[in-house]
Amino acid sequence: MYYPFLLYSRKVTHRPVFQGLTGDPFIADLSTDSPLLEGVDVRDQKGFQRILDERMGSEYRWGVSPYLEHRETLLADCPQMVAEKRFIHLGLDVIVGLGTPLHAPLDATVAESDYESGEGNYGGYVLLQHESPYFETFYSFYGHLRKDRLPPAGKTVSAGSVFAEIGDFYENGNWFHHTHIQVITRKGLEMGYASKGYCSETDLVTMNDLCPSPIPIFKAV
Repeated sequence: MYYPFLLYSRKVTHRPVFQGLTGDPFIADLSTDSPLLEGVDVRDQKGFQRILDERMGSEYRWGVSPYLEHRETLLADCPQMVAEKRFIHLGLDVIVGLGTPLHAPLDATVAESDYESGEGNYGGYVLLQHESPYFETFYSFYGHLRKDRLPPAGKTVSAGSVFAEIGDFYENGNWFHHTHIQVITRKGLEMGYASKGYCSETDLVTMNDLCPSPIPIFKAV
């Protein structure tokens, strides 16, 4: 059985990545020409965080920014992205408060845990390997995490257990408070998608085999 169909098996324990996400999410549109980005310096992420906080107010306790969203405006000052035209978002961004713990969605082994320095990068990140006799091995990736709360590579984590926390600007690549959740197949890992959070429009035809939608594994409740 392969992802995401394994998530419907009673033999597989599947838990929410975040606990207590009640109510509807705020949909943070980061696509090209989004009103949310109008007049905003996209590299001023502290300022953008204030905008998000104001928009979410007391009505929304959490938010999301979509998988496969086209983000040319947000990435316009990233030379490599522009050169390769990689503007299509391969993760699901889940917006929660600073320090919020992340829980393993499935039993896993920490395949990689490290810190990617630099403006606009992942900062603290974790790659979990999900392996079972009931399904084909695949991986889930989490970026923009707290640097001093990263688990060691090789550690086993059970479904539902805490393995990381949301990081602040100085340690998360200078991004608003959220995590980038990306599912990566074995083929996708071999092709380097653990370090690629975006693809080009011409690559979309292959993405279901490399980085399928992370929405099913996220599981809000």
